[in-house]
Amino acid sequence: MKYTRLYATEDGASHFEDVELEFAEVTHVPLAPPLHLSEMFSATQCSFMKAPAGWKSDWHPSAARNLFVVLSGEWEVTASDGVSQRFTAGDLLLVEDTSGNGHQSRVVSAVESVAVMAQLA
Repeated sequence: MKYTRLYATEDGASHFEDVELEFAEVTHVPLAPPLHLSEMFSATQCSFMKAPAGWKSDWHPSAARNLFVVLSGEWEVTASDGVSQRFTAGDLLLVEDTSGNGHQSRVVSAVESVAVMAQLA
């Protein structure tokens, strides 16, 4: 399984990177068969986010390290290096460009978008 990471380099430019999740078989719950889990992310807060069709932001760095899981609708995010990527239901985006030029975001679907946003430590 893959997710996309958006990060900033020391020169302030933001870039995308595909990251492959690795899973290990573990007994997570006693009396249940083993599951395959990835490494845990430490989260400080979690919320749901809703944005209407056509919503658009200006350039901005992320306020915190956030993991977004798109539930509905479609987003387009543009890194400051000029690369754009689209994210639809089921896609994961780890946003770590908390400094520098940041990125732009917009809802490109004809319907509103709902996502889970987990703020990471």
